[in-house]
Amino acid sequence: MIALKWSDIDMYKKTLRVTKTYYNPNNRTKEYQLLTPKTKGSIRTLKMDAGVIEVLKRHKEHQDDLIDKMKNEYTQLDFVFAKEVQNLGYPEFLKTVNTHMRRLLKISGIHKELTPHSLRHTHTSLLIEAGVGVKEIQQRLGHGDINTTMNIYAHITENMGEKSSQKFSELMRGSLDL
Repeated sequence: MIALKWSDIDMYKKTLRVTKTYYNPNNRTKEYQLLTPKTKGSIRTLKMDAGVIEVLKRHKEHQDDLIDKMKNEYTQLDFVFAKEVQNLGYPEFLKTVNTHMRRLLKISGIHKELTPHSLRHTHTSLLIEAGVGVKEIQQRLGHGDINTTMNIYAHITENMGEKSSQKFSELMRGSLDL
């Protein structure tokens, strides 16, 4: 997410291209690296819905306004999630994103230790619950091995358990009516 650049996003096609990861073990603003993802499957193109595109457009407008105001102080590096206070234009630290997320969770009354990576797990569970195929989920997450998707991310929600119980019940009732 932090490595994402505007050049990775096609607003017209509603796609986002994942091609790199952000590495900055010492949290030094100007000493980060953009690396190739761990696996070939990690490089992928994701479809986005119109709502996400609208949010990105508004964010881009906000960022462009900041760039116009702070021309001399803004280093234009094309990052979607760029610093807006010091070292303008450089990518945000993961630590900063985590801090913002903790603050939002607290405001929302959610008392759980969650990180942006947790949202990846939630996203996956919701896709499974919505009936999206495991192969499609694997490709969306960029896993090279389907077992990774199954073992790590296949968290069955309570709602799914209820649905499967209902479906089984309906199936059994249907077979008894024969």
